Amino acid sequence: MLSLTLTGLKLKNPLMLAAGIMGTTGGSLKRIADSGAGAVVTKSIGLEPKSGHSNPSMVDVDCGYLNAMGLPNPSYKNFQHEIDTAKEGGVPVIASIFGGCSLDFSQISIAIHADAFELNVSCPHAQGYGAEIGTDPILVEEITHAVKNTVDVPVWVKLTPNVTNIKSIGLAAQRGGADAVVAINTIRGMAIDIESGYPILGNKFGGLSGRAIKPVAVKSVYDLYEALDIPVIGVGGISDWKDAIEFIMAGAQAVEIGSAVGNNINIFNEISSGMEAFLSEKEWTLEDIYGMAHQV
Repeated sequence: MLSLTLTGLKLKNPLMLAAGIMGTTGGSLKRIADSGAGAVVTKSIGLEPKSGHSNPSMVDVDCGYLNAMGLPNPSYKNFQHEIDTAKEGGVPVIASIFGGCSLDFSQISIAIHADAFELNVSCPHAQGYGAEIGTDPILVEEITHAVKNTVDVPVWVKLTPNVTNIKSIGLAAQRGGADAVVAINTIRGMAIDIESGYPILGNKFGGLSGRAIKPVAVKSVYDLYEALDIPVIGVGGISDWKDAIEFIMAGAQAVEIGSAVGNNINIFNEISSGMEAFLSEKEWTLEDIYGMAHQV
């Protein structure tokens, strides 16, 4: 009932692991696949090994999490084995990659063998990377075009919500040849220790994830669905099956789950079971509810 084909990839359900959560090793990615995910996305991988920002790099706030990891990674040269191990889980493995320019993205993508690529042009707290690039439609189109001309697998572009008009960035990715867009990454945020007056995060500010950003993500998906001709993958604050249904009704063909996995690794099985029960009760299919909110 929940199976689908997304940008040529066959998924047993529309639920995927989001980048940055349990995506550091092949073993952890395989564990997520074994726990019911339809696909998994690796942590973001760059050109050179990167240690990331100083601690504290993550803090639990009332409405979710703030993180400023700073894109720590072992570099693409040391990650193919992890992808190969992850593939033993029997679901598509999507490599999240980042760089400072189109040449960086091309160099990484040509050297890594994955089922698809997710271009991270949206991390809100990495200087010279992520959202510093992803807020410029010209750069987004250029980077997408470069990778699309380098690889023969689907290319997804993960968008930042920290812009005035996310549709313009989505259209730039589409012009560059993207097979899908992923919306959204985290929202810039900050927390201050009132006892000392100092920012809590080592980087001072970071990205807010969790339930607080779900309404922003749903609106972004809704807008992108209306503007684009390519699929939209929703992510941001999904914690239960109702959230997943809401995203699909807004126009997402599939969803990614991040923060909620930290509290419950079995969440993929729980959400898929809830979705199946709901669709069965309503006598609906995934296709029936896809973009339903636009028919009102």
